[in-house]
Order: sequence, then structure tokens, then C-alpha cells
Amino acid sequence: MKVLQVIESAYRATIEEQDDTVVWITHAMKGAGGDFTVLLRGNATNYAVLGQDASGIVFGDWKQSEPPRIDKDISALIGKGVDVYLVEEDAVERGLGNTQLVDGVKRVRRAGLPKLVAQHDQVWHW
Repeated sequence: MKVLQVIESAYRATIEEQDDTVVWITHAMKGAGGDFTVLLRGNATNYAVLGQDASGIVFGDWKQSEPPRIDKDISALIGKGVDVYLVEEDAVERGLGNTQLVDGVKRVRRAGLPKLVAQHDQVWHW
């Protein structure tokens, strides 16, 4: 079964867990033999931006000692053979149109989404 993971909500639990929960579980399920593709849309298109740095996050006296490294998590997914796409128009709307992306991230236009969805048995939207 081929699954398309659509990630739209960005930075969910990244303070508590240092990882996006959906990206993390996709790593785990891919490692267990699952067949996944990831589509970043909406605010989650930022996950594909190369060189993010969330070090220095502080809330009162509490300091984040292990900040999220989402770009590296996305790169590792690609390294495991997971195709990662982002919606071009969503990236442009957020000022990321010409931003350098993690190597291997593929851009797809909104008009191309039906074709991408049709290539999968299930779509999980987060």
C-alpha cells in the first residue's frame, strides 16, 4: 500500500519533542517497510527550507537544548527513499519561492496534485 502523507500543520510538538510528529512517524514506518511519499503544503512548506536554525529558543528560564532540525529530518527521509514534494504556490505565498531547498525536494503545482494523489492508495492529511 502506497501512502501519501500530506503535512500542512507546521511545527506541531517541535518544542516538546524536537521533531515534527508526522515526519518522525514517517521515518519509523518507512524503516518498518512502509511505502510513503510526503507532500508539504501550507505552512509546512517551510520544512523544506535549507539551513533552518532554531537554536537559542528560550521561554523564561527554560532553554531548548535540542532544537528541531526539520530540514535535516526531511533530508534524512529523502535519503531513505521517501519522495518529498512541496506545493509551489504555497511556498511562493509564504515568500519561499526562490529559497534554497533541501536537496531532493520536488516542487509540484496545485494543478498537479490530482495526479500525485492518484498515484497513491491512501492519503493521510495532517
